[in-house]
Amino acid sequence: MNKNSKIIIPGAAGLVGQNLIVMLKERGYSNIVAIDKHEYNIAILKTLHPDVKVITADVAESGSWADSFEDGQVLIMLQAQITGKSSDPFIRNNIIATEKILNAARKYNIPYIVHISSSVVISVADDDYTNTKKVQEKMVADSGFKYCALRPTLMFGWFDKKHLGWLSRFMERVPVFPIPGEGKYLRQPLYVRDFCGVIIKAMENQPNDRIYDIIGRENIDYIDIIRTIKKVKKLKTLILNIPYNMFYYLLKIYALFSAKPPFTADQLKALTAGDKFEVFAWWNEFAVEPIPFEQAMRETHLHPVYSKYILKP
Repeated sequence: MNKNSKIIIPGAAGLVGQNLIVMLKERGYSNIVAIDKHEYNIAILKTLHPDVKVITADVAESGSWADSFEDGQVLIMLQAQITGKSSDPFIRNNIIATEKILNAARKYNIPYIVHISSSVVISVADDDYTNTKKVQEKMVADSGFKYCALRPTLMFGWFDKKHLGWLSRFMERVPVFPIPGEGKYLRQPLYVRDFCGVIIKAMENQPNDRIYDIIGRENIDYIDIIRTIKKVKKLKTLILNIPYNMFYYLLKIYALFSAKPPFTADQLKALTAGDKFEVFAWWNEFAVEPIPFEQAMRETHLHPVYSKYILKP
């Protein structure tokens, strides 16, 4: 790909988008169009990348944002609703927005799409996120575009507002950190910079009609993830095991008082569902060397610039 090829990124102000733009620029790509509706997160993107064209728009609604697809060479579809208290935002942001984006891509004959799906489509989970991501992936597969889909597992890294990022900040604020049950829930976390390396290689190599499961290379129990966060950040927080049912109902109660709970009862069920994904050697397929988990956690929390920026839900 030419380094000046136009790259269009809906959902660019989220976790993956913020990291991806850093890496695209590191590799010399200069013609990036970032689209997102979250004003706070967009402000971070603009502060860090004043040279990137940023469009504030809700892609679930028709609008002039679609005209930015003209002359686009690659569309990287990042927009997604991950958490919510009802099905409506999932339908709006995972299905309706995808339809609008694909219509814009047809109008301007976008040659290639990298669709960011999720490992939940092959999990045992049954919730609004899982079900709408399945529909979204099928929409792209049936669209007629040359494309590939990438299905990442739980991600962590710079800018993380949820998941491990939220857990690490919560651990800083409290003297006691609660763990559901024994905490022996297998996780296969994926460092977002590893994943962005895969996205860039997919964009450059353009495999057609391919779906890749991008699973974290290391198998780590949830409680060991928490212990690693504590170690890297040099915290003195006490880690306390709480019976699963009590933990579940505490989350339910918390959701009654929070419009956007950072961790929900549905996510707890997904955490403890017992998924273990078969690991495809994506590091060979895409020539991306995975960074070991503890080293990645140190980069995440100790970087002099990017560790200071935290997105909002």
